[in-house]
Amino acid sequence: MSRKTHKISLAAIAAGFVLIAASAEGSGANAEVGEIEQVQAPAPVVDETVPVFVTEEVVQPLPEESTEEAPAAEPAEEPAPSASSLREMIASIDAPANLSRELECLAGAVYFESRGEPIDGQLAVAQVVINRADSHQFPSDYCGVVYQRAQFSFVKNGRMPRISRGSSAWQKAKKIATIAHRGLWDSEAEDSLYFHAKYVSPRWARVKSRRVAINTHIFYR
Repeated sequence: MSRKTHKISLAAIAAGFVLIAASAEGSGANAEVGEIEQVQAPAPVVDETVPVFVTEEVVQPLPEESTEEAPAAEPAEEPAPSASSLREMIASIDAPANLSRELECLAGAVYFESRGEPIDGQLAVAQVVINRADSHQFPSDYCGVVYQRAQFSFVKNGRMPRISRGSSAWQKAKKIATIAHRGLWDSEAEDSLYFHAKYVSPRWARVKSRRVAINTHIFYR
């Protein structure tokens, strides 16, 4: 080999090394870029729920006040007067100026059935009417008891006769009806449901229990 040829070969070998080096740098640059892109990839987004707080006061509305007026309370009964006898009891109370329909019926029964009787006999008649209204065998109110068909002889065609309202007998009958209704005095008739005059003998009396005889009336259960 000549010296010139030898120089050309060395030059070719050197050029080959330069090309190999250049190729290596290109490959390294590409790899570095890839690594940078991989490191700078965005992190996954985490969905965080942020609590919301109420800053305003929560006020529960109060119920509206009713505009309706409350029903008026019934007047309380007067305290029971103290008395040592029925006569004293009658003297200690006033005869009501106005009676309810029920007390009117009760006082009417006393007036028509027993105004000629002593006061304990009149109270006994009132007690019979009250006992009937309290039982389950007769109407449940005084007027129903008094006007029941064929029970009281003074009732004619479902009507009560005219009352002499200015008489002392009616004033007394109203007082006795009030005493009996309020239970201010115990009657000798006790739990009696029936009575009749002594001058008659009804058949029903034979099967009833006799309680007491007061003047011209006999009372039974």
